[in-house]
Amino acid sequence: MTAHLLTIGDEILIGQIIDTNSAWMSRELNLRGFRVVGKSSVSDTREAITEGIRHAAAQADVVIMTGGLGPTKDDVTKKTLCTLFDSGLVFHQDVYDRIAAYFEKIGRPMPESVREQAMLPERALILTNKVGTASGMWFDSAGKIYISLPGVPFEMEYLMTAEVLPRLQARFPGRPIVHRTLLTVGAGESAIAQRIEAFESALPPHIRLAYLPALGQVRLRLTGWGAGTRSAESLAVLEQEVEAQAAVLAGVIPEIIFGRENETLEQVVGRMLQARGLQFGTAESCTGGYVAHLMTTVPGSSAYFRGAVVAYSNDLKMQLLGVPEQTLLEQGAVSEGAVRAMAIGALDALGVDVALSISGIAGPDGGTPDKPVGTVWMAVADRRGGVTAVKHIFGRDRAKNIHLAGVYGLDLVRKNL
Repeated sequence: MTAHLLTIGDEILIGQIIDTNSAWMSRELNLRGFRVVGKSSVSDTREAITEGIRHAAAQADVVIMTGGLGPTKDDVTKKTLCTLFDSGLVFHQDVYDRIAAYFEKIGRPMPESVREQAMLPERALILTNKVGTASGMWFDSAGKIYISLPGVPFEMEYLMTAEVLPRLQARFPGRPIVHRTLLTVGAGESAIAQRIEAFESALPPHIRLAYLPALGQVRLRLTGWGAGTRSAESLAVLEQEVEAQAAVLAGVIPEIIFGRENETLEQVVGRMLQARGLQFGTAESCTGGYVAHLMTTVPGSSAYFRGAVVAYSNDLKMQLLGVPEQTLLEQGAVSEGAVRAMAIGALDALGVDVALSISGIAGPDGGTPDKPVGTVWMAVADRRGGVTAVKHIFGRDRAKNIHLAGVYGLDLVRKNL
């Protein structure tokens, strides 16, 4: 089965919002053996929507649209679909009652314009939206399937999961496909490729490896395709094959793999801390609390993360973390001596078992011949008395340097644990 994803809305075309819907749908469709052959975006006009649908249908078995289903006058998707499929609008009392109950639940008066959202195409199969007001619509015409969903991401995701994907799988069993992703940190794509060249060359023809690089990290995704129609038995066999290859790959580069699938480095570090019953905190200068922010994005992080000292000035480094003035005068704030003292001082200042310190020249200015922009020192100290300090030299982009310092800092904690 092939699919084309069509996003509707001027806000996407002018860059006011980023289309995250297509990326999410592509992943979910691919995991179920469906092939996305195209993506496109059109404006909120009948002509553009009509042309976009026709273009998409010429390429794929299924056209999935998102956007343009609100109660306002500029949302014309529903009326355009009525014209395309020669369908009138009919009032759905059950949809109206559900919307009314939704507004009552959230304690807000229901605008009269919302009644328009209970007027739906007579020829469409209505997909019940239990997390919002705009219903999804499913049209079956001339051997093609056309699906229209709201553009609000959490509403689209609910309808795809509860209504669309089960129906598509029943209609198109598809070919079995399995993904396994290993997450690496601290090595670039080229360096990894060189190390695993023999492994990649030995992969069977129906299993392939993809490199998905990001700042400081590379995702290694193994994808296996089975023969014939998808079934529980064929899927199980393929999963065993791909999992076996993932285990081999993990054995080739064990020290740079920190997790799998959709895990984050901060989640992995958090689990390691919690499993050991340790408390963690940070002493940050150039990152300005970025590592603390990453740690606290994880639900339940209060079980192991106590807090941070953001000591941007030398005065605060001395007052809050006990960094010796002589160290700052002789070595500077961006130095091995400074970050060692910051990490050791954070153990007591925060009352933690493990502390990470970071100090650097984020840029774009402030560098010297000895310490160019992008120079970052970091250290991890623990109650066992161990202190490990590392220097990195990144680039000249401030935002990238802060992000990389956070990634490499958390990886240093991971290695320490």
